[in-house]
Amino acid sequence: MGDPGAVDADVPGAVGRVLDHVLADRVARARAADALFAEELAGRVVRFTRTGGKRSRSRLLWWTLRACAGAGEAPVAAALRIGAALELLQTCALVHDDVMDGSEVRRGRPALHADLRARFAGSAPAERVARFAEAVGVLAGDLALAWSDDLVAETPLAPPTASVVRRLWSDMRTEMVAGQYLDLRGQITGSHAPSRALRTACLKSGRYSVERPLALGAALAGADDATMRALGSAGRRLGVAFQLRDDLDDVFAAPRWTGKPCGGDIREGKRTCLVALAGHRAEAAGDRRALAVLRRSLGDTGLTEAGLDRVREVLERTGARASVEERIGRLVAQGLRHLDGALPENEAGARLRRLLASAADGAAAGAGRPRPGPGGAVPGSPVSPGARETGR
Repeated sequence: MGDPGAVDADVPGAVGRVLDHVLADRVARARAADALFAEELAGRVVRFTRTGGKRSRSRLLWWTLRACAGAGEAPVAAALRIGAALELLQTCALVHDDVMDGSEVRRGRPALHADLRARFAGSAPAERVARFAEAVGVLAGDLALAWSDDLVAETPLAPPTASVVRRLWSDMRTEMVAGQYLDLRGQITGSHAPSRALRTACLKSGRYSVERPLALGAALAGADDATMRALGSAGRRLGVAFQLRDDLDDVFAAPRWTGKPCGGDIREGKRTCLVALAGHRAEAAGDRRALAVLRRSLGDTGLTEAGLDRVREVLERTGARASVEERIGRLVAQGLRHLDGALPENEAGARLRRLLASAADGAAAGAGRPRPGPGGAVPGSPVSPGARETGR
């Protein structure tokens, strides 16, 4: 694990091997506490963490480390361990998100609480089984969070680096909770303020998906303050672009691209930036029909495909979709400009730039994205279920 060149060739594989080692140890400890707990709860956390996802956060951390000339044995080992911790934190975020949103599918498979509900169907009245499955989903997310924190705490770091890394980790966890709270609050209040929706996107996903992984990689490499600031500015913009793209995909991309059904955010009543902008523009234009569609559709768990098509039409007609697409392009371009001159001209820096651009689907490079046909389908999409991480 000390050879950075070997990790360069397969970052997800290297992080996965660290995860395998860590998770085997955690399951053994869980089994010592109780075999049933280890099998039914800890085992599910392990399977969720090992399967699906692109390891995008740990890859961003790694290539930032390498771009900042981190190549010693200690920073390499620390980067792989903290990259693994990020994957466990992602498990916590997604499992909790699915419980709170009532999502049934994640990465092309039943969400963890949905799998539990099916496993215990018939053991008690359906309502009690559903409540049990949701409660255990909360416990599963808590366990993943505890394991991720343990992994960071147990990673050997020099005192100055340890202080920076642990502060970043602490701030990131608080930001995630803040973003999730704002997301839930928006659903209950029905706010259509685009500025508040953008703030939610930044906190809920942008920071922990992009900005904080960049900062962690730079800190492990011992980057100077100027580099840390440049990476922070880039990460904030690219992180918001990442979440805005995710909002668009939820409504317009095919399920086989996202790994979950279309329209989940609409059915859950989420006030994403896309929806907030459409509502704001409809109000300003006095477009009562568009407002009626949004009011009727947001939070409708039984919304049909025809109803979702009507929402898509409003998002297109108000110009909200085009505006969000344009904002993604601007944010990615601005974010990449902040990297200019901040990183050495090396292959690792180029890899990092490509990875950051791909976080928003190559908007900066003009790679674009397959445009959906009727019903949001994307003809000929080459991406299999679960290939793209969504939500957070």
